[in-house]
Amino acid sequence: MDPDLTDFTEQIALDPTQFIGIPLALIGAVFLSLGAQFQHRGVVKVESNTVDTLGKGLNVKQLSLLLARPSWVIGTLMLGLAIVFQLSSLYFAPIIVVQPLGAIALVITSILNSRVSRVQLNHRSIIAIIMCVGGVFLFVGVAAFTAVDKPVTDQHLITILTILAVVLTLAALAFGMLRRRIRAIFYVIMAGVLYGFVATLAKVVLGRLEQGEFEWLTFLCLVGLILATALGAYFVQNAYATGPPDLVIAGLTVVDPMVAVAIGILVLGEASQAPLWANFVFVIAGAIAVWGVFILARNHPQTRL
Repeated sequence: MDPDLTDFTEQIALDPTQFIGIPLALIGAVFLSLGAQFQHRGVVKVESNTVDTLGKGLNVKQLSLLLARPSWVIGTLMLGLAIVFQLSSLYFAPIIVVQPLGAIALVITSILNSRVSRVQLNHRSIIAIIMCVGGVFLFVGVAAFTAVDKPVTDQHLITILTILAVVLTLAALAFGMLRRRIRAIFYVIMAGVLYGFVATLAKVVLGRLEQGEFEWLTFLCLVGLILATALGAYFVQNAYATGPPDLVIAGLTVVDPMVAVAIGILVLGEASQAPLWANFVFVIAGAIAVWGVFILARNHPQTRL
């Protein structure tokens, strides 16, 4: 191929095949929303029938009782479907494009929870939700036409795994030392951070398995993915026990993609072809979305502060 033509094609952000990841991510967002609503119902029922552990984390007995709650089991199955669609979207498109699309789940969850719980969202909560979704979709709108899918090198993986090890250690220490004073916002933020790494590692493992590469580094990625998923899932269940489902989804659909996107930009170089103005938009849009999560945590009528 002519060198000039090759350089030109490398500048194109997404090819038509990669756009398939966008509808898959949106379908996953619907299942995420429904799963969160059902899981939240199961956690609340279990906690109401056992000793109150607010701020201390769900105990082993409560976790086992969740398996007997049909609503929680149904919610878990739906979250499983959400993960399948999310992984499928990551197979086709860059993290920076499809991961933030889960924000649509926040809108669906907010409407569902308001109807189910019969609690009307106040004005500030609605503004916060608009900030979350608006910030994320502004981010995606720019990323879809400026991001490029980059191969993940061994050095990239070592960097990601090192950062994840630090995050897991700090999260475990913070939970162990401060568990009596922890509220929903901590669980929401930490779960979002961990799931951001899960999305990144999942994309890496899928890519390496497709290429028939399963060496020690891929195995470490799989171990890191499992640990981050397990701790993140535990934090999510505690977040349901201390806050409304739309706050939990706000954290997962804003913090999760922002972490994954930060890895994509800073470590993988997925925004290396983006113009300077696009990087400014990324920062502003991300700040708006994350700030919306904190406003929602402070003002949601169902949040236990």
